[in-house]
Amino acid sequence: MFKRNLFLTTIILLLAGCLRRNTPALPIATPPPGPTPIVIIATPTPLSDMDMAPFDVEEELVTNLYERVGPSVVHITSRIVTMDFFFGPSASEGTGSGFVYNQDGLIVTNNHVIKDAESIEVKFSDDLTLPAHVVGTDPANDLAVLALDGDPPPVMPLALGNSEDLRVGQRAIAIGNPFGLDRTLTTGVVSALGRPLQTENDSFIYNVIQTDAAINPGNSGGPLLDSRGRVIGVNTAVRQNAEGIGFAIPVDIVKRVVPVLIEQGTYPHPWLGLLGYSITPGLAKGLDLSVEQGVLVAQLYREGPAAAAGVQGAQDQVIIGNRRVLVGGDIITAVNNTPITDWNNLTKYLELNTQVGETVTLSLLRDGQPLEMSLTLTAQP
Repeated sequence: MFKRNLFLTTIILLLAGCLRRNTPALPIATPPPGPTPIVIIATPTPLSDMDMAPFDVEEELVTNLYERVGPSVVHITSRIVTMDFFFGPSASEGTGSGFVYNQDGLIVTNNHVIKDAESIEVKFSDDLTLPAHVVGTDPANDLAVLALDGDPPPVMPLALGNSEDLRVGQRAIAIGNPFGLDRTLTTGVVSALGRPLQTENDSFIYNVIQTDAAINPGNSGGPLLDSRGRVIGVNTAVRQNAEGIGFAIPVDIVKRVVPVLIEQGTYPHPWLGLLGYSITPGLAKGLDLSVEQGVLVAQLYREGPAAAAGVQGAQDQVIIGNRRVLVGGDIITAVNNTPITDWNNLTKYLELNTQVGETVTLSLLRDGQPLEMSLTLTAQP
Protein backbone atom coordinates (compact mmCIF):
# COMPACT_ATOMS: atom_id res chain seq x y z
CA MET A 1 0.00 0.00 0.00
CA PHE A 2 2.81 2.34 0.91
CA LYS A 3 4.63 1.57 -2.35
CA ARG A 4 1.49 2.21 -4.35
CA ASN A 5 0.99 5.63 -2.77
CA LEU A 6 4.62 6.52 -3.32
CA PHE A 7 4.32 5.58 -6.97
CA LEU A 8 1.26 7.75 -7.47
CA THR A 9 2.93 10.67 -5.75
CA THR A 10 5.96 10.37 -8.00
CA ILE A 11 3.80 10.28 -11.14
CA ILE A 12 1.95 13.44 -10.04
CA LEU A 13 5.19 15.32 -9.34
CA LEU A 14 6.60 14.36 -12.74
CA LEU A 15 3.43 15.56 -14.53
CA ALA A 16 3.49 18.84 -12.62
CA GLY A 17 7.08 19.40 -13.65
CA CYS A 18 6.22 18.81 -17.28
CA LEU A 19 3.38 21.25 -17.10
CA ARG A 20 5.66 23.87 -15.59
CA ARG A 21 8.22 23.34 -18.32
CA ASN A 22 5.74 23.40 -21.24
CA THR A 23 3.32 26.13 -20.20
CA PRO A 24 4.61 29.67 -20.62
CA ALA A 25 4.02 32.06 -17.72
CA LEU A 26 1.28 34.66 -18.24
CA PRO A 27 2.64 38.23 -18.43
CA ILE A 28 1.53 40.71 -15.79
CA ALA A 29 -0.23 43.76 -17.35
CA THR A 30 1.57 46.98 -16.50
CA PRO A 31 0.04 50.39 -17.38
CA PRO A 32 2.18 52.44 -19.74
CA PRO A 33 4.00 55.29 -18.05
CA GLY A 34 1.96 58.57 -18.17
CA PRO A 35 3.31 62.07 -18.76
CA THR A 36 4.91 63.67 -15.82
CA PRO A 37 2.51 66.33 -14.45
CA ILE A 38 3.73 69.89 -14.88
CA VAL A 39 2.75 72.35 -12.18
CA ILE A 40 2.57 75.97 -13.29
CA ILE A 41 2.45 78.73 -10.73
CA ALA A 42 1.06 81.97 -12.28
CA THR A 43 2.38 85.11 -10.72
CA PRO A 44 0.61 88.33 -11.94
CA THR A 45 3.09 90.84 -13.21
CA PRO A 46 2.13 94.50 -12.73
CA LEU A 47 1.86 96.44 -15.98
CA SER A 48 4.47 99.05 -16.51
CA ASP A 49 3.70 102.75 -16.38
CA MET A 50 4.11 102.83 -20.16
CA ASP A 51 1.52 100.05 -20.59
CA MET A 52 -0.93 101.78 -18.24
CA ALA A 53 -0.54 105.22 -19.80
CA PRO A 54 -3.35 104.84 -22.40
CA PHE A 55 -5.78 103.67 -19.70
CA ASP A 56 -4.79 106.54 -17.45
CA VAL A 57 -5.40 109.03 -20.26
CA GLU A 58 -8.82 107.51 -21.01
CA GLU A 59 -9.85 107.65 -17.37
CA GLU A 60 -8.50 111.15 -16.87
CA LEU A 61 -10.36 112.40 -19.94
CA VAL A 62 -13.75 111.31 -18.59
CA THR A 63 -13.17 112.39 -14.99
CA ASN A 64 -11.84 115.77 -16.06
CA LEU A 65 -14.81 116.26 -18.38
CA TYR A 66 -17.24 115.46 -15.59
CA GLU A 67 -15.57 117.91 -13.20
CA ARG A 68 -15.74 120.69 -15.81
CA VAL A 69 -19.18 120.03 -17.23
CA GLY A 70 -21.10 118.53 -14.31
CA PRO A 71 -21.81 121.83 -12.50
CA SER A 72 -23.48 123.22 -15.64
CA VAL A 73 -26.01 120.36 -15.79
CA VAL A 74 -29.14 121.06 -13.75
CA HIS A 75 -31.97 119.06 -12.23
CA ILE A 76 -35.42 120.34 -13.26
CA THR A 77 -38.58 119.65 -11.28
CA SER A 78 -41.93 120.61 -12.80
CA ARG A 79 -45.22 120.53 -10.93
CA ILE A 80 -48.47 119.97 -12.79
CA VAL A 81 -51.94 120.47 -11.33
CA THR A 82 -54.71 118.34 -12.80
CA MET A 83 -58.32 117.68 -11.82
CA ASP A 84 -59.00 114.35 -10.16
CA PHE A 85 -62.11 112.16 -10.46
CA PHE A 86 -64.04 114.42 -8.07
CA PHE A 87 -62.97 117.59 -9.94
CA GLY A 88 -60.54 118.57 -7.21
CA PRO A 89 -57.02 119.80 -7.94
CA SER A 90 -54.34 117.12 -7.80
CA ALA A 91 -50.63 117.95 -8.00
CA SER A 92 -48.00 115.74 -9.58
CA GLU A 93 -44.28 116.16 -10.17
CA GLY A 94 -41.99 115.36 -13.06
CA THR A 95 -38.23 115.58 -13.21
CA GLY A 96 -35.76 116.05 -16.00
CA SER A 97 -32.44 117.60 -16.87
CA GLY A 98 -31.11 120.70 -18.57
CA PHE A 99 -27.92 122.66 -19.03
CA VAL A 100 -26.73 126.24 -18.78
CA TYR A 101 -26.88 127.76 -22.25
CA ASN A 102 -25.38 131.25 -21.90
CA GLN A 103 -23.87 133.79 -19.50
CA ASP A 104 -27.35 135.06 -18.59
CA GLY A 105 -28.07 131.70 -16.94
CA LEU A 106 -30.70 130.59 -19.46
CA ILE A 107 -31.40 126.86 -19.36
CA VAL A 108 -32.06 124.58 -22.33
CA THR A 109 -34.18 121.46 -21.82
CA ASN A 110 -36.86 119.39 -23.54
CA ASN A 111 -40.32 120.81 -24.07
CA HIS A 112 -41.89 117.64 -22.66
CA VAL A 113 -39.99 118.12 -19.37
CA ILE A 114 -41.85 121.37 -18.58
CA LYS A 115 -45.03 120.94 -20.65
CA ASP A 116 -48.15 122.27 -18.84
CA ALA A 117 -46.13 122.96 -15.68
CA GLU A 118 -47.68 125.21 -13.03
CA SER A 119 -44.29 125.77 -11.43
CA ILE A 120 -40.69 124.92 -12.27
CA GLU A 121 -37.60 124.60 -10.06
CA VAL A 122 -33.99 124.30 -11.16
CA LYS A 123 -31.40 122.75 -8.84
CA PHE A 124 -27.65 123.17 -9.31
CA SER A 125 -24.78 120.94 -8.18
CA ASP A 126 -24.27 122.96 -4.99
CA ASP A 127 -27.95 122.23 -4.09
CA LEU A 128 -28.97 125.82 -4.82
CA THR A 129 -32.58 125.62 -6.03
CA LEU A 130 -34.22 128.49 -7.89
CA PRO A 131 -37.69 128.95 -9.38
CA ALA A 132 -37.78 129.39 -13.15
CA HIS A 133 -40.20 130.38 -15.87
CA VAL A 134 -40.54 129.48 -19.53
CA VAL A 135 -38.95 131.82 -22.09
CA GLY A 136 -39.93 129.87 -25.19
CA THR A 137 -40.93 126.43 -26.44
CA ASP A 138 -40.83 124.52 -29.71
CA PRO A 139 -42.92 121.33 -29.35
CA ALA A 140 -42.08 120.21 -32.90
CA ASN A 141 -38.37 119.93 -31.99
CA ASP A 142 -39.04 119.16 -28.29
CA LEU A 143 -36.96 122.11 -27.09
CA ALA A 144 -37.61 124.72 -24.39
CA VAL A 145 -35.69 127.60 -22.81
CA LEU A 146 -36.04 128.57 -19.13
CA ALA A 147 -35.01 131.70 -17.24
CA LEU A 148 -34.14 131.62 -13.55
CA ASP A 149 -36.04 133.78 -11.07
CA GLY A 150 -32.92 134.68 -9.15
CA ASP A 151 -29.18 135.00 -9.55
CA PRO A 152 -27.59 131.80 -10.88
CA PRO A 153 -24.41 130.41 -9.33
CA PRO A 154 -21.14 131.17 -11.15
CA VAL A 155 -21.20 128.23 -13.55
CA MET A 156 -19.99 128.30 -17.11
CA PRO A 157 -22.36 127.73 -20.04
CA LEU A 158 -21.61 124.63 -22.04
CA ALA A 159 -19.83 124.95 -25.37
CA LEU A 160 -21.85 123.85 -28.39
CA GLY A 161 -20.26 121.45 -30.85
CA ASN A 162 -21.24 120.63 -34.42
CA SER A 163 -23.51 117.67 -35.15
CA GLU A 164 -22.97 117.86 -38.91
CA ASP A 165 -19.44 116.48 -38.51
CA LEU A 166 -20.36 113.57 -36.23
CA ARG A 167 -19.33 110.05 -37.18
CA VAL A 168 -20.72 106.72 -36.07
CA GLY A 169 -18.42 105.18 -33.48
CA GLN A 170 -17.15 108.36 -31.86
CA ARG A 171 -17.49 108.84 -28.12
CA ALA A 172 -20.81 110.00 -26.63
CA ILE A 173 -21.15 111.00 -22.96
CA ALA A 174 -24.50 111.72 -21.30
CA ILE A 175 -24.92 113.63 -18.04
CA GLY A 176 -28.33 113.95 -16.44
CA ASN A 177 -30.60 112.96 -13.59
CA PRO A 178 -32.02 109.49 -14.37
CA PHE A 179 -34.67 108.47 -11.82
CA GLY A 180 -33.77 111.59 -9.82
CA LEU A 181 -30.12 110.58 -9.34
CA ASP A 182 -28.34 113.92 -9.74
CA ARG A 183 -25.65 114.38 -12.39
CA THR A 184 -25.20 110.75 -13.37
CA LEU A 185 -22.62 110.17 -16.10
CA THR A 186 -22.87 107.39 -18.66
CA THR A 187 -20.63 106.72 -21.64
CA GLY A 188 -21.04 105.09 -25.02
CA VAL A 189 -20.71 105.87 -28.70
CA VAL A 190 -22.69 107.49 -31.45
CA SER A 191 -24.36 104.34 -32.79
CA ALA A 192 -26.30 105.84 -35.74
CA LEU A 193 -27.01 109.18 -37.39
CA GLY A 194 -29.79 110.73 -39.44
CA ARG A 195 -32.70 109.02 -37.69
CA PRO A 196 -36.17 110.59 -37.98
CA LEU A 197 -37.88 110.64 -34.57
CA GLN A 198 -41.65 110.95 -34.45
CA THR A 199 -42.94 113.17 -31.65
CA GLU A 200 -46.16 112.91 -29.69
CA ASN A 201 -47.84 115.49 -31.97
CA ASP A 202 -47.05 113.34 -35.06
CA SER A 203 -44.34 115.64 -36.38
CA PHE A 204 -40.74 114.52 -36.93
CA ILE A 205 -37.40 115.63 -35.54
CA TYR A 206 -34.90 115.01 -38.32
CA ASN A 207 -31.27 113.84 -38.22
CA VAL A 208 -31.60 112.63 -34.63
CA ILE A 209 -28.49 111.09 -33.01
CA GLN A 210 -28.73 107.50 -31.81
CA THR A 211 -26.46 106.45 -28.93
CA ASP A 212 -25.88 103.47 -26.67
CA ALA A 213 -24.88 105.70 -23.73
CA ALA A 214 -27.47 104.81 -21.08
CA ILE A 215 -30.42 107.22 -21.16
CA ASN A 216 -33.31 106.74 -18.75
CA PRO A 217 -36.33 108.72 -17.48
CA GLY A 218 -34.90 111.89 -15.98
CA ASN A 219 -32.11 112.21 -18.57
CA SER A 220 -34.47 114.13 -20.86
CA GLY A 221 -33.16 117.62 -21.57
CA GLY A 222 -29.62 116.85 -20.47
CA PRO A 223 -26.60 117.19 -22.77
CA LEU A 224 -25.01 114.53 -24.94
CA LEU A 225 -21.32 115.44 -25.15
CA ASP A 226 -18.28 114.65 -27.24
CA SER A 227 -14.90 113.78 -25.72
CA ARG A 228 -14.03 117.49 -25.39
CA GLY A 229 -17.15 118.24 -23.36
CA ARG A 230 -18.98 120.05 -26.16
CA VAL A 231 -22.73 119.57 -26.54
CA ILE A 232 -23.52 117.48 -29.61
CA GLY A 233 -27.15 116.82 -28.74
CA VAL A 234 -29.98 117.11 -26.21
CA ASN A 235 -31.11 113.75 -24.86
CA THR A 236 -34.81 113.34 -25.56
CA ALA A 237 -36.06 109.75 -25.81
CA VAL A 238 -35.33 106.04 -25.52
CA ARG A 239 -36.60 103.15 -27.61
CA GLN A 240 -39.24 101.31 -25.59
CA ASN A 241 -38.50 97.70 -24.68
CA ALA A 242 -34.93 98.02 -25.96
CA GLU A 243 -31.64 98.49 -24.13
CA GLY A 244 -28.86 100.68 -25.40
CA ILE A 245 -30.97 102.70 -27.86
CA GLY A 246 -31.37 106.35 -26.95
CA PHE A 247 -31.93 109.46 -29.04
CA ALA A 248 -30.70 113.04 -28.86
CA ILE A 249 -31.77 116.17 -30.75
CA PRO A 250 -28.72 117.26 -32.80
CA VAL A 251 -27.02 120.42 -31.60
CA ASP A 252 -27.33 122.02 -35.04
CA ILE A 253 -31.10 122.17 -34.45
CA VAL A 254 -30.45 123.66 -31.00
CA LYS A 255 -28.26 126.37 -32.54
CA ARG A 256 -30.94 127.20 -35.08
CA VAL A 257 -34.00 127.10 -32.79
CA VAL A 258 -32.92 128.31 -29.34
CA PRO A 259 -31.87 131.87 -30.33
CA VAL A 260 -35.29 132.34 -31.94
CA LEU A 261 -37.04 131.00 -28.83
CA ILE A 262 -35.11 133.50 -26.70
CA GLU A 263 -36.06 136.37 -28.99
CA GLN A 264 -39.62 135.44 -29.98
CA GLY A 265 -40.83 132.75 -27.57
CA THR A 266 -41.80 130.40 -30.40
CA TYR A 267 -40.08 129.02 -33.46
CA PRO A 268 -41.92 129.57 -36.78
CA HIS A 269 -41.77 126.52 -39.03
CA PRO A 270 -41.78 127.14 -42.81
CA TRP A 271 -45.02 126.17 -44.53
CA LEU A 272 -46.18 125.71 -48.11
CA GLY A 273 -49.88 125.65 -47.29
CA LEU A 274 -50.77 122.38 -49.01
CA LEU A 275 -51.39 118.69 -48.43
CA GLY A 276 -50.33 115.93 -50.80
CA TYR A 277 -49.68 112.27 -51.43
CA SER A 278 -46.32 110.56 -51.69
CA ILE A 279 -46.07 109.14 -55.19
CA THR A 280 -45.12 105.46 -55.28
CA PRO A 281 -44.68 103.16 -58.29
CA GLY A 282 -48.06 101.60 -57.47
CA LEU A 283 -49.83 104.96 -57.27
CA ALA A 284 -48.08 106.15 -60.44
CA LYS A 285 -49.26 103.05 -62.30
CA GLY A 286 -52.83 103.36 -60.97
CA LEU A 287 -53.07 107.02 -61.99
CA ASP A 288 -50.97 106.67 -65.16
CA LEU A 289 -48.52 109.32 -63.96
CA SER A 290 -45.34 110.14 -65.83
CA VAL A 291 -43.15 109.96 -62.67
CA GLU A 292 -42.78 107.38 -59.90
CA GLN A 293 -41.73 109.74 -57.10
CA GLY A 294 -42.62 113.20 -55.88
CA VAL A 295 -45.66 114.73 -54.15
CA LEU A 296 -49.09 114.85 -55.73
CA VAL A 297 -50.82 118.03 -54.50
CA ALA A 298 -54.26 117.17 -53.14
CA GLN A 299 -55.52 120.18 -51.15
CA LEU A 300 -54.57 123.83 -50.75
CA TYR A 301 -55.15 126.09 -47.77
CA ARG A 302 -56.99 129.22 -48.88
CA GLU A 303 -54.65 131.61 -47.11
CA GLY A 304 -51.51 129.56 -47.78
CA PRO A 305 -48.56 130.56 -49.96
CA ALA A 306 -49.13 127.74 -52.47
CA ALA A 307 -52.65 128.92 -53.28
CA ALA A 308 -51.45 132.52 -53.54
CA ALA A 309 -48.69 131.49 -55.96
CA GLY A 310 -51.06 129.56 -58.24
CA VAL A 311 -50.25 125.95 -57.37
CA GLN A 312 -53.08 123.71 -58.57
CA GLY A 313 -54.79 121.25 -56.25
CA ALA A 314 -56.95 118.19 -57.00
CA GLN A 315 -59.64 118.44 -59.64
CA ASP A 316 -61.29 115.05 -59.19
CA GLN A 317 -61.22 111.88 -57.14
CA VAL A 318 -60.87 108.20 -58.03
CA ILE A 319 -60.95 104.88 -56.19
CA ILE A 320 -57.75 102.82 -56.29
CA GLY A 321 -58.28 99.52 -54.51
CA ASN A 322 -60.01 100.49 -51.28
CA ARG A 323 -58.51 103.98 -51.23
CA ARG A 324 -60.04 107.25 -52.41
CA VAL A 325 -57.43 109.50 -54.03
CA LEU A 326 -57.77 113.16 -54.96
CA VAL A 327 -56.27 113.57 -58.42
CA GLY A 328 -55.55 116.21 -61.05
CA GLY A 329 -53.28 118.42 -58.93
CA ASP A 330 -49.72 119.50 -59.65
CA ILE A 331 -46.83 117.15 -58.89
CA ILE A 332 -43.93 118.62 -56.90
CA THR A 333 -40.66 117.11 -58.12
CA ALA A 334 -38.07 119.51 -56.64
CA VAL A 335 -37.59 122.53 -54.36
CA ASN A 336 -34.73 124.87 -55.20
CA ASN A 337 -33.50 122.20 -57.64
CA THR A 338 -33.31 119.61 -54.84
CA PRO A 339 -35.24 116.46 -55.90
CA ILE A 340 -38.27 115.63 -53.77
CA THR A 341 -39.06 111.91 -53.51
CA ASP A 342 -42.06 111.88 -51.13
CA TRP A 343 -44.03 113.89 -48.56
CA ASN A 344 -41.62 113.21 -45.71
CA ASN A 345 -38.69 114.24 -47.88
CA LEU A 346 -40.49 117.52 -48.70
CA THR A 347 -41.16 118.42 -45.06
CA LYS A 348 -37.59 117.47 -44.08
CA TYR A 349 -36.10 119.73 -46.74
CA LEU A 350 -38.26 122.69 -45.72
CA GLU A 351 -37.51 122.21 -42.01
CA LEU A 352 -33.75 121.86 -42.33
CA ASN A 353 -32.94 124.11 -45.27
CA THR A 354 -35.45 126.98 -45.35
CA GLN A 355 -36.97 129.56 -43.05
CA VAL A 356 -40.10 131.64 -42.85
CA GLY A 357 -40.07 134.58 -45.27
CA GLU A 358 -37.73 132.86 -47.72
CA THR A 359 -38.71 132.59 -51.39
CA VAL A 360 -38.31 129.12 -52.85
CA THR A 361 -38.71 127.73 -56.36
CA LEU A 362 -40.98 124.72 -56.88
CA SER A 363 -40.42 122.41 -59.84
CA LEU A 364 -43.83 121.04 -60.86
CA LEU A 365 -45.48 118.80 -63.40
CA ARG A 366 -48.91 119.94 -64.57
CA ASP A 367 -50.68 117.69 -67.06
CA GLY A 368 -47.31 116.06 -67.73
CA GLN A 369 -45.61 119.36 -68.58
CA PRO A 370 -42.75 120.82 -66.45
CA LEU A 371 -43.40 124.12 -64.71
CA GLU A 372 -41.48 126.29 -62.24
CA MET A 373 -43.13 128.52 -59.70
CA SER A 374 -41.79 130.81 -56.94
CA LEU A 375 -43.51 131.32 -53.60
CA THR A 376 -42.69 132.85 -50.23
CA LEU A 377 -42.87 130.53 -47.21
CA THR A 378 -45.03 131.55 -44.28
CA ALA A 379 -45.19 130.24 -40.71
CA GLN A 380 -47.11 127.05 -40.16
CA PRO A 381 -50.33 127.81 -38.24
